[in-house]
Amino acid sequence: MASASFKKNYRCIPALQQFYSSGPYAVSSDASFLVCACDEKINIVDSSNASIKSTLEGDSESVTALALSPDDKLLFSASHSRLIRVWDLSSSKCIRSWKAHEGPVMRMACDSSGGLLATGGSDRKILVWDVDGGFCTHYFKGHKGVVTSLMFHPDANRLLLFSGSDDATVRVWDLVSKKCVAVLEEHFSTVTSLAVSENGWTLLSSGRDKVVILWDLRNYSSMMAVPANEVIETVCVICSGTGLSACLSPLELQNVKKKRSGSPPICFLTIGERGIVRIWNSEGKICVYEKQSSDATVSADEDNEKRGFTSATILPLDQGLLCVTADQQFLLYRPTQSAEGSFQLKLSKRLVGYNEEIVDLKFLGEEEKFLAVATNVEQVRVYELASMSCSYVLAGHTDIVLCLDTCVSTSGGTLIVTGSKDNNVRLWEGKSKSCIGLGGGHMGAVGAVAFSKKWKNFFVSGSSDCTIKVWSLEGLSEDCSEVVSLKTKAVVAAHDKDINSLAVAPNDNYVCSGSQDRTACIWRLPDLVSVTVLRGHKRGIWSVEFSPVDQCVITSSGDKTIKIWAISDGSCLKTFEGHTSSVLRASFLTRGAQFVSSGSDGLVKLWTVKTNECIATYDQHESQIWALAVGKQTEMLATGGRDAVVNLWHDCTAADKEEAFRKEEEGVLKGQELENAVSDADYSKAIQLAFELRRPHKLFELFAGLCRKREVEPQIERALRALGKEEMRILFEYVREWNTKPKLCHVAQFVLFRVFNILPPTEIIEIKGIAELLEGLMPYTQRHFSRIDRLIRSTFLLDYTLTGMSVIDPETDMSVPKDESILQSDESRKANDLPMSEENVVDEQTRDSTEMEDEKVSSKKRKSSKSKGTKKKLKGMNSDATTILLQA
Repeated sequence: MASASFKKNYRCIPALQQFYSSGPYAVSSDASFLVCACDEKINIVDSSNASIKSTLEGDSESVTALALSPDDKLLFSASHSRLIRVWDLSSSKCIRSWKAHEGPVMRMACDSSGGLLATGGSDRKILVWDVDGGFCTHYFKGHKGVVTSLMFHPDANRLLLFSGSDDATVRVWDLVSKKCVAVLEEHFSTVTSLAVSENGWTLLSSGRDKVVILWDLRNYSSMMAVPANEVIETVCVICSGTGLSACLSPLELQNVKKKRSGSPPICFLTIGERGIVRIWNSEGKICVYEKQSSDATVSADEDNEKRGFTSATILPLDQGLLCVTADQQFLLYRPTQSAEGSFQLKLSKRLVGYNEEIVDLKFLGEEEKFLAVATNVEQVRVYELASMSCSYVLAGHTDIVLCLDTCVSTSGGTLIVTGSKDNNVRLWEGKSKSCIGLGGGHMGAVGAVAFSKKWKNFFVSGSSDCTIKVWSLEGLSEDCSEVVSLKTKAVVAAHDKDINSLAVAPNDNYVCSGSQDRTACIWRLPDLVSVTVLRGHKRGIWSVEFSPVDQCVITSSGDKTIKIWAISDGSCLKTFEGHTSSVLRASFLTRGAQFVSSGSDGLVKLWTVKTNECIATYDQHESQIWALAVGKQTEMLATGGRDAVVNLWHDCTAADKEEAFRKEEEGVLKGQELENAVSDADYSKAIQLAFELRRPHKLFELFAGLCRKREVEPQIERALRALGKEEMRILFEYVREWNTKPKLCHVAQFVLFRVFNILPPTEIIEIKGIAELLEGLMPYTQRHFSRIDRLIRSTFLLDYTLTGMSVIDPETDMSVPKDESILQSDESRKANDLPMSEENVVDEQTRDSTEMEDEKVSSKKRKSSKSKGTKKKLKGMNSDATTILLQA
């Protein structure tokens, strides 16, 4: 294959990143973004594709509470350090911070006007703050436990604050009188959530005592208790006129008896430990809708309590219901109506906040629009590459999934095989998203699986029990609704240690296995007859793969090397070195002419087989890269590792070549334009073009030319003012470089002088990295000024020497002779017709005689000094020099 078709560069696009680590979160008023706590950081996440828009750095303590202002301009946060911060989301800067509570702040709430912020802490206190002023307006104390929920009354005219605590009470606080007006005591466990009805006169509270209580806010009495039979985490009121309310079938409410009071019924939903959404009607205390199955993974916490959903929010603008699971997933439900008219909540999007450690991944389908990811959990998550939302989850294993492989069956369906620590393999069908086959028999964790490449009628599995099994798919229907037990065609004890990787040859004749015993073995299918053993690695082998075109195998090992072996005799053809740690994955590219590798050093490397050359190295992961997948159609790469990040890599060789050609063409045109500007003496345009072309030498020549010219201040000022902050930073870098060289320093100082004269200090300090640049300029500038000072002092010594040698006379004002000055004064007096008086005549004569005497005395002194100096120097001078000195 021609070298022009080789891959030369890949562009990385972070696809899956950890953005939520459980705990507090907030949703914007238009549901366009989420604010999520991620340990000590706060992530602003795009709700459409789970991409992180920005990150707010915390104070090295876990975030405990979050709240958004109604206009989404301000974010309020608190952490275990008890520090409350106010963030400006437009600039991502903290504009105010303070400490108030004696313990961590556990809950926050902002009122509908955005002017008040309420905080409740583990110190059992509730404080209300003026957002603009930053001072405390209310101090409430009365709860006997940690404050678990806070809520302002949605009506801004009714200044009430509701709080729930783990002391099983709900308190109502009047912000006008600054007193507790009611204590609601009918719960028997922690109050988890509060909500107010649409008309504003009913308060709903839910708790871990598995009931929802409705309170009348007119007299603060209990109206009814609705038993939910599960721990309720969140209760939300469904307002009339919303899409969720409109989709509720009126048939489901026909049998409900009308209330005697005549007040409208209250419709609300609850979520809790079972991970199921249920909708209730206050009339009759009945559940009008219950989702049949849970989309959340129900797990047990440290106290052996089940946890499904942890919180829920009804999104504005009829965008549906957002539920948060205990395993850090955001599930978006949209209300729909079936053909029969029944109400349904359909899962439309799943955003995974935390993926654990990525163990393995593979592309799915003929067009490779999906990515199957195995993490340190019992499920396999399938993501859609376009939106990077989790399309569905394959649940069935009882322990961590360690490996997976995918293929397109002969009928066009998508098949997925997974191996787990539960010693089983499972076969999944992508369309039905269900398990259609289960294979047991391994005595250890299944660490490697591989599909047939040609006939797609079998797959192989390798385990920590050192055995390889061949599983038959013949006679297995992809449409079956029940799980079928898979049958084995062959079994062999292959290695002495764990089997880490398996690969099937393109023609289905061989299978290669890599093990921790430092060897790779090639077996003939279907009977698993040993063909050859590949020996040469000094550490365990992590991955093996057959070449798509040649009779060879590539292996990667913990000894930091990659080797290519011949199948025929098991000889090592090539060895590649370059990784600084264990090489965990290696896969062929470009029809076997290249390959890509990943390792424990967090690096992805692109190699050329023929030249043994590493073309490119990419560092986008922070730790081990356990998983590497190559798309068969586009040869797009996907990598995942210990940092819980999945990166997608797109081949940008052609795009880079086209971009380089375009830039070269633009450079030629701008270069000609630059020469034209220089010839036209348009220095401002020439300087701008030199910056665009990044030509520091040409820029130096332009400034050097301006140094030698006069009256160029307007052009220099116009040129410098046209530069942006980034270009000004580059100019300072150039000046710093010029300033280090004595031959170029005068131009550097000229440019600095002009910049500091034109730009005010306020604009200069806004330049990125200006402090570091100025620190680099100061030492050399001081050195240049010291040299100039020494030069000036040297010229004074030369003047002094020459003056002492009487080669030059002392500096006197000899511009006008005294006689001429007297004549000029006489002429001026005559011109002005001013007669000289006798006193003036006497004064003039006296002054003349005095000056003549002084001149005689000074001439005698000079003659004596001349004769002394001449006598000393005559011995060492020739006759010509003596004649010159005597004449002088």
